[in-house]
This record gives sequence, structure tokens and C-alpha cells, in this order.
Amino acid sequence: MGAYEDVFRASVEDREGFWLRAAEALDWHKAPTKALDESNPPFYRWFPDGEINVAHNALDRHVEAGRGEQAALIYDSPVTDTKRTYTYAQLRDEVATFAGVLRELGVGRGDRVVIYMPMVPEAAIAMLASARLGAVHSVVFGGFAAKELAVRIDDAAPKVVVSASCGIEGKRVIEYKPLLDKAIELSAHKPDKQVILQRPQAQAAMGDNDVDWAEAVAKASPAGPVPVPSTDPLYVLYTSGTTGKPKGVVRDGGGYATALAWSMPNVYDVSAGQTIFTASDVGWVVGHSYIVYAPLLAGATTILYEGKPVGTPDAGQFWRVMSEYGVRSMFTAPTAFRALKKEDPNGEYARKYDLSGLKYLFLAGERLDPETYRWASQLLDIPVIDHWWQTETGWPIVANPAGIELLEIKPGSPTRALPGWDIQILDTDGKPVPAGEDGAIVAKLPLPPGAFPTLWNDDERFIQSYMSAFEGYYLTGDGGRVDDDGYVFVMGRTDDVINVAGHRLSTGGMEEVLASHPDVAECAVIGVSDQMKGQIPRGFVVLKAGVDASAEGYEDKLRAELVQMVRDQVGAVASLKEVAIVPGLPKTRSGKILRKTMRGIADGADEPVPSTIESVDVLDALRPVLRKD
Repeated sequence: MGAYEDVFRASVEDREGFWLRAAEALDWHKAPTKALDESNPPFYRWFPDGEINVAHNALDRHVEAGRGEQAALIYDSPVTDTKRTYTYAQLRDEVATFAGVLRELGVGRGDRVVIYMPMVPEAAIAMLASARLGAVHSVVFGGFAAKELAVRIDDAAPKVVVSASCGIEGKRVIEYKPLLDKAIELSAHKPDKQVILQRPQAQAAMGDNDVDWAEAVAKASPAGPVPVPSTDPLYVLYTSGTTGKPKGVVRDGGGYATALAWSMPNVYDVSAGQTIFTASDVGWVVGHSYIVYAPLLAGATTILYEGKPVGTPDAGQFWRVMSEYGVRSMFTAPTAFRALKKEDPNGEYARKYDLSGLKYLFLAGERLDPETYRWASQLLDIPVIDHWWQTETGWPIVANPAGIELLEIKPGSPTRALPGWDIQILDTDGKPVPAGEDGAIVAKLPLPPGAFPTLWNDDERFIQSYMSAFEGYYLTGDGGRVDDDGYVFVMGRTDDVINVAGHRLSTGGMEEVLASHPDVAECAVIGVSDQMKGQIPRGFVVLKAGVDASAEGYEDKLRAELVQMVRDQVGAVASLKEVAIVPGLPKTRSGKILRKTMRGIADGADEPVPSTIESVDVLDALRPVLRKD
């Protein structure tokens, strides 16, 4: 038995003992005596008799332990040419003071605070200040359209909204205040106050209900941490791409803090005093978990980066940040590395920096295609670790637990299930399938600490959306397989499995083949309706920088090569005959390719533009190709 096997077996054979021991890493106002309340499935509750304050555990605990002068948060913003370091003592004081501001505005335990901000330290401060008061924060990605923000304001019913005058997307300044004003005008629920951080790039016009961040902080008295039951909500995070009434994923405090504190040394191999760089956004679950909460709970140093992987100003910024701050583990989305590969296919920028301190690269958010894995592995010569998780789960489901034992890496697999996750593959009748066969990926209930206990004000939808397809299981919505070694292969959303003349085929498998072509930077395959075969696949590829596509006959030759590769590696049954060369693929701001939207447009539907889209221009440019206009 290896170390991983021992740890995993302990979590299965003695779930109570395993998680109660993990909870001992935290300070509890009232220590739990019981790990799990199973009395009302599927509404499981972790550490039901415990009381805790998550912000105290993220900050005060480390100051009291003598780490006050250690860097807690480093803000690095190439888009504003700003760098700032907060020690644990400084960050605790800033959070306590802003908690005082919120308290003055009437925010207390259980009240909601909507945070609509760019990637600035004040976003993390507002999150932690809410947690300090026992309030519930709901971060909405900065720059979201007014209508989408209004829907979330109505659902969360916040007492206060915290925002900023503007955000910066690449080279564009996006004013937030007009968007916020419009959202409040559209929403039925009206917050009591809006706290506005004025940034020098744009000054916001202030109204009667608006409070200036700097002025309020200057007058505020610090607030202490408020202990709350472990099962109280810490935050509500709305899932991306929701239409109509949004799904508000609820996160409890005690279970989440326990899972994150366990994951930092065991999964990411980052301990107190070491540095993690998570290149994401606080608007997404990755930003909540591994920019803000987990690193601080572990006593590590976290980097909050305001910029893009490329273009702000170049494709070397990730490497600069890692070199400058001695980053041990980096975590970002595969799409960020595909952007780097497209812009700098030979990795010349990386060679300009000293990356000797970097031990691991973790990728999640969308399936890591083997070609991107190979490119990053060869460039960095360190373990490149794919891992799989979701907004709903809060932390990884399947990963290579670097801090326990680095397991063999199999390209295309995020490795094996982590403690607490009982992953199974079921067919449409709910029966387990043999190893190596595809099906629906499910997790046996109860889910471990850190996973969502329900949806905000919508227990019925929680059951209907996630718990009703297969009794006793959480439906992940992803399809894939588990091999003989217990490695999980996630092949994409179950609606990305297409039916070609009665054959069920994964578009992810075809994408894997297309991505392996040396000229392809990234790609997508979608299934479109076909009268004869039900569905047929269509491929879309983006070329690497420096590839000369203007050469006579190049495009026809490339298309023929790609079609033949799929035929050779997937089989003639795949029927992939159409591959379009496109300048870009439409994505969410978190990097997921909008395959469902592409599929709808290709099928002639009046497909709404998702609120989470990064660039409408990319989708508009693709429409005629999708519709073959």
C-alpha cells in the first residue's frame, strides 16, 4: 500500500475520525464532537455542533501564532503597474476595519453582502470582512452585465453592495458604477447602501446611497470576529451560464474551511510560509477557494494578479510573477496555457526567468488536453497536474495528491479520487459500468466537507438538478470512465457526448486528436443535427502564432490532415468531415469554451449570449461559420 492508498482508505473506513482529525487544524470557538449529521439526506451537514469564524482562522490565528510579519497577500497588477504586499497583521487590520464599515451599515450575522469588484485586494478584504461578521458574501464577477447583476441582487437580497469605480480588461477601462446603478434600478430588491472603491483610472459619480470606501474606512472602528455555527452559510456563488433564476451554490463555513485547510498541504504541497499563485478571478470558485481562503487558512502567501496571461503586456507575465515571488505551486486554467502556447509556441518568454522555485503546475476549469499537457511538461520539466472539480464541490474531486504521494501521471486523466469522494460511473439505468467504459460520472452521497449542502433558498431545485437522476448519488453532469487503476478520465459534459448513427461518441476524444496536430493551438468539436445520422461532429481549430495559413492550399491540406487523423485514431464511425479554421473560440471569463452555445447556433436556434462570455466579438465572428451563411 502506498501513502495515497492508506490515506484514502482511512477516509472511507473511518469517515468520522478522518474529518474530525482534519478539523483539528483549525481554531474552533466550540470544537465539534461530531463530523457528520446524516439525519436528513440529501441535506447532509458537517460539524453540526461546531462554532467557528473562518476569517479569524484565515488571519488572526496566524498573527497570534507569530506569523504577523509574513506576507499574506501580494497584489501584482501589470495593467495598472502596481505592486503591493500585505502582511498577515496588515491584512487582518484592513479586514477588521472594513468589517467595522459593514457593521456600521447594519450588516450582521446572516445578512448578505454582494461584492462586484475587479481583481484588487479590496475584493478579498470585502470577502473576509463579511466572513468576520458572520455575514454571507456573494461575489459577482466584475463587469457582469447590469441585467445579470440585477438577477443576483434579487436572489441574494443583500443589505449592502460593495463595488469599485472601474475594472480593467486588457487595455480597456470598464466603468462599474453605471452598471451597478442600472442593476439596482432593474432589481426589485434595493440594497440599503453601496460602498464604492474609487480607482484612479475612472472616478464614479456618487449618489445618496453611495458610501466612499476610503472615507468610510478612515472613520471606522475595527470589528472582531463573530463565531457562528459551522453549518451557517459563508457565501453564495452563482453558477456561470445560468439563464432565468440563477443557481446559488451555498458554501458552509466549517466544512469548507476544513476541506481547504486539508487540501493545501496534501493536494497542492503548499504549507505555511510558502507561496501559491492562482491565476483566476475572485468571481469564480477557484478564486474563492485558492486565491482567498485556502492559502490564508494554511498560513501561506497568496498572489492576487490583475491581468491576462498574454497581452498585459506580453506572454511572459506568469513567468515573471513566479520568478519574482518565488512561487512553489501555480494553479490556472488550461485555456490560459493554450493562450501562452498560441502566443509563444517555443516558450521563449519562460526561458527569460528563473523558475527554479516552481515545483508544480496545477490546471483545472476545463479538460486538460494531452497536447497542452505535453507542451507545459516539456517547457517546465516539473509535474503538470490536471485536477477536476466544480463550483458545486468547492475543492478538487479528483487530483494527484502531490503532498501525500505523487502518483503516476496519465495524460488525459486528472488522476484519482481524493479522500471523501466515492466516484462511480453509471449507465443510463443507474447501473455501474465495467472499468474502461464510458458513462455518467457520479459521486456517492454523502459528499465530503466543502461541497455544497444545498442551493440558496431552493432546496427543491437542489434535489431536482443534482440528486434525483440516480438515488443516493450526486450527478456531476460530466461523462467519462474509470480505468483498471482507478484513474478517472473526464471526457466533458454529458451533453458533449454525441450520437452518430447510433454510436455514442465523446467530442472530447476527437478534440484530443485535433489538438495533437503541431499547428493547432486549441480546438472545439460540437455535435450538430443531421437528418441522416442524428448528429454529426464539426471541428473548429485555432492556429498557433507564427503559422502561415496564407500559403496556397494550406487550409485544404490542414483540413484533410485533421479529418484523416480523427479517422485513424477514433475511427470512420466518428464521421468528422468538417473542420473550420477560425481566429478564436468563444469562452466564458473562466476559460470554458461555449460548446452548448456554438451547438445551438449551428442548429439554427436563436441562442442567447451567455452572461459569462468573455468576448461577444469572438462569437459574432464565428456565427456565419457555425450557420454556414
